[in-house]
Amino acid sequence: MNTKLPADERAGLVLREMTLDEKLKLVFGYLGADQASKKTKRPAPSHDQSAGFVYGVPRLGIPHLWETDAGLGVASQNGPNVRYATALPSGLATAATWDVATAYAGGAMIGAEARAYGFNVMLAGGVNLLREPRNGRNFEYGGEDPLLAGRIVGAQIKGIQSNHVVSTLKHFALNDQESGRTTVNVRIDDAAARMSDLLALQFAYEAGDPGAVMCSYNRVNGVHVCENAHLLNEVLKDDWGFAGWVMSDWGAVHSTVPAANAGLDQQSGMPFDVSDYFGAPLKEAVLNGWVPRARLDDMARRVLRSMFEHGVVDHPVAPAPDTIAFKAHAAVSLKDAQEGMVLLKNDAHVLPLSATVKRIAVIGGHADKGVLAGGGSSLVYPAGGNAVPGIAPTTWPGPVMYYPSAPLEAIRTRAPGATVTYADGADRAAAAALARDSDAVIVFATQWTGEGMDVPNLALPDRQDDLVAAVAAANPRTVVVLETGGPVTMPWLADVGAVLEAWYPGTSGGAAIADILFGAVNPSGHLPATFPASEAQLPRPVLDGYPDVAERRFETDYHEGAAVGYKWFDLKGLKPLFPFGHGLSYTDFTLSGLAADVKDGIVHAAFTVTNTGKVEGREVAQVYVAPVEARWEAPKRLAGFVKVDVKPGAGVGASVTVDPRLLAVFDATAKTWNVAAGDYRVILAASAADDKAVATTVHLDAAVYDVRGKLLRARAAP
Repeated sequence: MNTKLPADERAGLVLREMTLDEKLKLVFGYLGADQASKKTKRPAPSHDQSAGFVYGVPRLGIPHLWETDAGLGVASQNGPNVRYATALPSGLATAATWDVATAYAGGAMIGAEARAYGFNVMLAGGVNLLREPRNGRNFEYGGEDPLLAGRIVGAQIKGIQSNHVVSTLKHFALNDQESGRTTVNVRIDDAAARMSDLLALQFAYEAGDPGAVMCSYNRVNGVHVCENAHLLNEVLKDDWGFAGWVMSDWGAVHSTVPAANAGLDQQSGMPFDVSDYFGAPLKEAVLNGWVPRARLDDMARRVLRSMFEHGVVDHPVAPAPDTIAFKAHAAVSLKDAQEGMVLLKNDAHVLPLSATVKRIAVIGGHADKGVLAGGGSSLVYPAGGNAVPGIAPTTWPGPVMYYPSAPLEAIRTRAPGATVTYADGADRAAAAALARDSDAVIVFATQWTGEGMDVPNLALPDRQDDLVAAVAAANPRTVVVLETGGPVTMPWLADVGAVLEAWYPGTSGGAAIADILFGAVNPSGHLPATFPASEAQLPRPVLDGYPDVAERRFETDYHEGAAVGYKWFDLKGLKPLFPFGHGLSYTDFTLSGLAADVKDGIVHAAFTVTNTGKVEGREVAQVYVAPVEARWEAPKRLAGFVKVDVKPGAGVGASVTVDPRLLAVFDATAKTWNVAAGDYRVILAASAADDKAVATTVHLDAAVYDVRGKLLRARAAP
């Protein structure tokens, strides 16, 4: 209990006093809710309807671990005693802010609520790359680019852990679709993985220092991840130096001896697995020497170390929900939503709407009731309950949830002199007639996605495309507000005046949407993912393993390697519907004055962002790097970004420093990042397809960096 000692030493002192059974308790977790189908009851000390619980060692001062889902707020298992909490916008919406300070603030907020509800572990920090845009869990994650996703999610993790709550980086690794997620075998070579999905996780790990990592359901190159020694022992623990513990996803364990020896430190969420592999079977394996006692000690030590390192022992939790500042937390969620909404199209300056407009039609999307949320373990239950109950599925991964923040009410508040009329859109002819007789038309279109399922295609469900088309035919100045889990196709795009991607906008989503529509807030979100024109442009036009068939084993070949998202589109010369990084504003910006240099092998770029319009705004300046001669997985990579506030008529200087791994190719044999000698174009742009981008060229000497990006050797070109 000497707080002056380092975490490793404190963990060792406790471990020395623990019995075998106490060590075994620390590596075995339970579901924190009753499971009627399994005829199991939650452990008595657990918090009702919670994700998980692990017994501590009270006699030695080691508290229990109370675990809650997930990255969007304090989630609750469906049941009679749900807890109400503040919901952040979707992870994809936060990634669309391109702002690490906003991400950190959101993490700090949900971590504070987790602590106030008595949790000391938050199963948050989802950074699976958006490699498959039909993935039902994309809304939880940070988009398609390793740098953006890693930095945003890393900041969230850091914010959560500022509350002395352990955050869990997940899902490690290559868990990029939900169809067949427990049986799919992902095939990818090590170098491609290290330059894509693993690099995103590595960046998040380095930025956030999570106390735990959650291994995923899927197989990688034939081996389930939670018993994959290459990924757990070699990559995570040896190469990256991760000192915390690896917990399984709920139901992702398939063995005792192989899993323990391959690097899994804790089985989670019994009774989700077929067997209590880390219960009595692990004790037998240790007593028989199949799992060395030193390995069990390492498993327990890792859990203890993180508990000391992140303040779980020294700052014990005690439920105090009355202390939650819900009003202040709603404001944090509001700002996140405002920053992350992406104005995709705005012809003839349809937006912002004037507060003096007389007749406004609001159509569809249950906009009279609330805003949509994604389904599954990350679902946060709101104060006030579900605004639109009863939509199927009402059970897992449902219920389909609408947060009671109605855009219709917020629109009326913003335009008090207007007649605002709502139509649910069920009658397309009536909706079109209303639109024809209105000065402003706002159509809300929704796409519900959730854990455990993928969408069949990228079209809006329930014939909403037909509704949008009918309304737009009646009034071409129609504004479409999208509440979606990720990219969708838009066959009506040419016929509407404006499109706003609002994602799943969280607790304060209705107000945030109205703020953007009426210009109280200038939109500043940029896409963290490419919006394809059609599924035919994807590496896999047909989604492997869809529809889901129980226990079916199948392969998914990531033949695109590290060319994920915009990199694939660049490589193949494809024109997307909207490119990665795209986002409009109510003002205009120019990016200029680009100067790049190289110091000690590191590329630095400086530039100016100028607001040439009439209102204040925030712009995301993106720096891409492209080799002139060297060959990468794709023509260019995102190498840096910065979001800046700029007043009208003013210019703001900004700069980025490029991580050398983003200039290198990974050598899987030597485990090094190798930078080839030659010229590299440094590109300053507002999106991955910006036709106004400016560029300069720098020369790099050959250099070799270790797996963590530290210089090993450099040599001048002959």
